[in-house]
Amino acid sequence: MNLDFKIKNLLLICLIFLGVFNQYYSQTPHKNDFKTGADQPELYLPLLKGKTVGVVTNQTGLMKDRTHVVDFLVKNGITIKSIFAPEHGFRGDADAGEKVKNGVDIKTGIPIVSLYGNNKKPKPEQLKDIDIVVFDIQDVGVRFYTYISTLTYLMEAGAENKVEIMVLDRPNPHDGYTDGPVLKKKWTSFVGMHEVPVVYGLTIGEYGKMVNGEKWLRNGVQAKYTLIPMKNYHKNQRYHMLDKPSPNLPNDKAINLYPSLCFFEGTQVSVGRGTDLPFQIYGSPWTVGLPYQFTPKPNFGAKDPFLNGKLCYGENLSAYSEDLRTLNLEWVIKAYQHYKNPQQDFFLKNLWFDTLSGTDELRKQIIAGKSMKEIKSSWKSDLENFEKIRTKYVVYEN
Repeated sequence: MNLDFKIKNLLLICLIFLGVFNQYYSQTPHKNDFKTGADQPELYLPLLKGKTVGVVTNQTGLMKDRTHVVDFLVKNGITIKSIFAPEHGFRGDADAGEKVKNGVDIKTGIPIVSLYGNNKKPKPEQLKDIDIVVFDIQDVGVRFYTYISTLTYLMEAGAENKVEIMVLDRPNPHDGYTDGPVLKKKWTSFVGMHEVPVVYGLTIGEYGKMVNGEKWLRNGVQAKYTLIPMKNYHKNQRYHMLDKPSPNLPNDKAINLYPSLCFFEGTQVSVGRGTDLPFQIYGSPWTVGLPYQFTPKPNFGAKDPFLNGKLCYGENLSAYSEDLRTLNLEWVIKAYQHYKNPQQDFFLKNLWFDTLSGTDELRKQIIAGKSMKEIKSSWKSDLENFEKIRTKYVVYEN
């Protein structure tokens, strides 16, 4: 009798648990229900019908079935006057910093206008007769990744020339947290246009809303801005990317390590450009105490890589298991401590490290021997102030 009673109780508990689980599961959005802005044409096609359109995109402007958004728009009778190509080009095959040329898309015959090099902001004549520009690029949510700067210049040109800007939103692989030094105005550049931290915790669509709402465009102008939001997107989830966002961010691991390792670009240390593991390794000929060895050589993603042909000593982080949701400075600090080269300083003379950091304070803190904990605590106040701005423009739940 006692055993039967226990079994009945156990069954009752199981039934209650299943009921609660089913209720939760039926009400919780799942990754299978997730859609990017591009995958919801019912939201944007009616807004584009009968208009002359420009498109800012690259190889990442894909729909779920891998149809490119430009091909989809043409197929659906949308008149596209120009494709505007950001850093790395329309097909995403140009090196970082390499000149992106104007041309014609072979598949559609649509003219391609470069938005890199000397023409980062569309000129009035390039927007002539265009009613609306659609922006669809997979960003990585890091301040020095230049697609948010391209969007800023586009919005500014749109505001000045009465051209609407529409953003088809995509996931941010560094969403749900903020970290890093907040940029100081003195260090404004194409790799940091606004006073935001290195990791700012907004999708590119939310970021555009913030730029517009805070009147950060030149002369305080505001663009006519339309956001096509994602469906069932959650900031703390991570989503598969249909294509690599640029040649040297080939996979999720490189993207995850990118905010922490990109500081090396301002030093005498390679981040693996010219190897099979870009942004997953680091090293230098002058850090011989570190265990991993590699030699950068020209390849698809780096025609003339930094430290080309030189044996480098460093670390291989490609098997680093942690999903970083924080900026990790231990590698930069460790490389600085191991660096021995009487001819050249660890930091490049052009102060590119400070430009990437958005401040000269981080470099000075590393030279002074500050710990990662001490450095990160110095960011606290600025991050709290930024959070007050950021929360005004959040569209999606955590």
